[in-house]
Amino acid sequence: MRILLAEDEKELARAVQVILEKQDYLVDVVHDGQDAYDYANLTEYDGMIFDIMMPKISGVEVVKKLREEGSQSPILLLTAKSAVEDRIDGLDSGADDYLTKPFSMGELLARVRAMTRRKSIFVADILSFGDLKLDRETRTLSCKDKEVKLANKEFQIMELLIENPHRLFSADQLLEKIWGFESDVEMNSIWVHISNMRKKLALLQSSVRIVATRGAGYSLEEGND
Repeated sequence: MRILLAEDEKELARAVQVILEKQDYLVDVVHDGQDAYDYANLTEYDGMIFDIMMPKISGVEVVKKLREEGSQSPILLLTAKSAVEDRIDGLDSGADDYLTKPFSMGELLARVRAMTRRKSIFVADILSFGDLKLDRETRTLSCKDKEVKLANKEFQIMELLIENPHRLFSADQLLEKIWGFESDVEMNSIWVHISNMRKKLALLQSSVRIVATRGAGYSLEEGND
């Protein structure tokens, strides 16, 4: 399950990220409303958690924009406000749930479990492109009667690519999307993971390839040269 967490209080964001990852969620963290909107447009999340009071764009405005554009991902709003009017405004914007700060991590996890159960009705655990199948639950990539296990970052990259076939992602976009804006991971980490995934695709004898376009980035393509 993949969660987008948008919270400008960095210590709180880190604490929530750690708790969610201990429950085996994949968590992308951003710290302002614009990044939350951009990330939500890049990937279909199983659930999103937005603080209401964020720089650049408020959480409520992000929800409104996403709902207007057709996003159906469940959204939980976090806020320090407790007035009834604020709760109504948040829910009317299209949010599925509302949690007032301060909150217990146990309650947050319960809310996240509830909203991801609702999402599971609409999103398949198996993603496919060409002759490839990616199992989100087991993180295995398969082709016909062969399968390989993907490491965590390999899985996240492949999930992104297979959800967006033919779309070019620059190395910078992959680095920011998979490792986060503030990561100190070096660019060669992208090359290493791409190389490893290409070897696994060859092992599976898949017709799907990760294609590098000079000066542009990487995309998932089907067929031979």
